[in-house]
Amino acid sequence: MSYRGETTPIKPEVEQVPRRGLFDEIRARMRLKHYSLRTEAVYLGWIRRYIRANGRRHPRDMGSVEVEAFLSRLATEGGASASTQNQALSALLFLYREVLGIKLPWMENVVRAKRTRRLPTVLARGEVAMLLRQLSGREWLMASLLYGGGLRLMECLRLRIKDVDVVRGEITVREGKGAKDRKTVLPAALREPVKRQINATLVLHEADLAQGYGEVSLPAALARKYPNAARQPGWQYVFPATRRGIDPRDGREKRHHLDEKVLQRAVSGAARCAGILKPVGPHTLRHCFATHLLEMGADIRTIQELLGHKDVSTTQIYTHVLDRGASGVVSPLDRI
Repeated sequence: MSYRGETTPIKPEVEQVPRRGLFDEIRARMRLKHYSLRTEAVYLGWIRRYIRANGRRHPRDMGSVEVEAFLSRLATEGGASASTQNQALSALLFLYREVLGIKLPWMENVVRAKRTRRLPTVLARGEVAMLLRQLSGREWLMASLLYGGGLRLMECLRLRIKDVDVVRGEITVREGKGAKDRKTVLPAALREPVKRQINATLVLHEADLAQGYGEVSLPAALARKYPNAARQPGWQYVFPATRRGIDPRDGREKRHHLDEKVLQRAVSGAARCAGILKPVGPHTLRHCFATHLLEMGADIRTIQELLGHKDVSTTQIYTHVLDRGASGVVSPLDRI
């Protein structure tokens, strides 16, 4: 049974990569540094591609020429975006610095591709209402939390029961982007639905315990520090997966959080049913949260804290999509 949730691990390709011991060392180093399974799979994938692209030579036998050529081919032949190219570079930096222990000054001078700064897609309030009306049950609740609390997709899926305070109307986001904790609002309209979801999760957890399971994955070294925490109700995911799976870190059968594709497909389908022609995904609802708060007169610093942005300049992008922006200007054509 696969372990769904953070990622689907890359299948080992023993016959296609040299010296399998190298990849075991890479995986061990990433787990020592508490990298997520998603990052682990992505980095391993890029390192495999890099080695195959250079005739399966060992990375120690390669240098700046091979790295620069590999990154250039991604852009020129593969049509890779700047973010994809930078992701590949980060994987190779990890390989040489952390695994091989090779200090290569030229790696510091490799130019990272400049990302295109694009304006976010934002829906009007009426469009958000139409979108949410096309959803129901668990998917409706998750989408409502993204819009009502400004959560990222994975932040919503990784919510633990202990981090949802229904009485105070607060959600604590643990280790969000940049490994930072923050608090955001739990809308009053969602308190009762969240209570019902938590109760359903606890019933499922009791059934798992009765069958001899009931464990959940814990961050970092908490599993060793608190051996019984993995079975405690508060550590269970608010939105658990429908099936248990094998945790690739320790080989134990656990219940992970719901797969992100469930909500991605639900939101995309709801947008089509609602007749919304804009490109819409779960992250669009986070953009709507920020923009609609600005339209309501909320302070931009408050919105920055709720979103978890490191710099207010990131939050200021939403000022460019307000009604009083381009759409709030009267064109001279309309005055003729």
